[in-house]
Amino acid sequence: MPLPEDISSPALIGFTFPRLHTGKNWYVDFFAYDPVSDRMKRKKYMLDREKNLSERHTMAALLISNITHRLIRGWNPWIRDDSTRHLTAFAEVLAAYRLYIGKMEAKGTLRHKTAYDYLRRLGALETYILECHVGIRFVYQFDRAFIIDFLDYLILDKDVSATTRNNYRTWLSTLGTWLVERHYVASNPVEGIHMLREKEKLRDALSPASLARMREYLYNNNRYFLLACMMEYYTFIRPDELRHLTIGNISVKNREVTVPADISKNHKERTVGLNTKVLRLMIELRIFDAPSHYYLFGENLKPGPAMTYLNSFRYEWGKLRKALRWPDSYQFYSLKDSGIRDLANAEGVVVARDQAGHSDVAVTNRYLKKGKTVPDIVKSFEGLL
Repeated sequence: MPLPEDISSPALIGFTFPRLHTGKNWYVDFFAYDPVSDRMKRKKYMLDREKNLSERHTMAALLISNITHRLIRGWNPWIRDDSTRHLTAFAEVLAAYRLYIGKMEAKGTLRHKTAYDYLRRLGALETYILECHVGIRFVYQFDRAFIIDFLDYLILDKDVSATTRNNYRTWLSTLGTWLVERHYVASNPVEGIHMLREKEKLRDALSPASLARMREYLYNNNRYFLLACMMEYYTFIRPDELRHLTIGNISVKNREVTVPADISKNHKERTVGLNTKVLRLMIELRIFDAPSHYYLFGENLKPGPAMTYLNSFRYEWGKLRKALRWPDSYQFYSLKDSGIRDLANAEGVVVARDQAGHSDVAVTNRYLKKGKTVPDIVKSFEGLL
């Protein structure tokens, strides 16, 4: 009696038994589940180089026996690591790691501050996976490419310093060692990923000519992304804060944008000036026709009930940079550098720092006092974008 379909399904079992095929070409083939593509993939072993038919039959029998034995024991041709733990769900492994850190702290092996830092970085990693829709399902996918993407996300999208990025890299290395010791991965994938020099320059401010060229290109091709670029240049609001803004955070009457404490990087509310040029583009795009609870940048960077995905600005910037043949040092966050430069040159450093909402606590507190008004000069500043 045949097994029910759901039980005999190759996708459930994970493989099909190898078979010999004869004809113009002789080969043994079988199917095995590939966890990356989430489908069954075919694997072939050609036998044509064996000229004698008897030898072909012998080699085929050996192949079928060996492959069958290995498949039953858990071997998968699409997984490079032969460990039996590499297919453990990554979420399950991270949960085990969190429990391990908690127990080490309880035993006094880890200081409270160290355990707190480890778990905080673990939380940031889980947020990255969730918000960026990273397709990591199994622990063996914790590889060099995944780690580099995460570190790039931290420094390019979250605007952390080179020092903070390096601290994350150090923590990831300890996590990699923990995974190796427990046979989840064969080697530590963090090895070989270099530390950044603390003052290493990752981006350049845009030249006046580049700003003008960008404005013309985006005005003709993607005005909603132009709005995002102008917001970055004139308001200095960080990319991750920018995507959390709602229409209700914008005051047309006062020409100001409020960055609430719950979305601010330093967890302090601040108000920045809304430049006249930005306001004009918003009106042209009918931004204020949307409900106040809509995000300023939703799907396709248009106002909507759901915010745009986390690295959408960087993705659009990559397309722009390719179209205009710009160097890698021109990044989306270069717009903030450019805006601070131009505002400081025009109106002074203090005005620029006020608009920027400096991350240094002592400086920030001086410019975030209740009742502090945004200078009108910021709102009417004639920038280059």
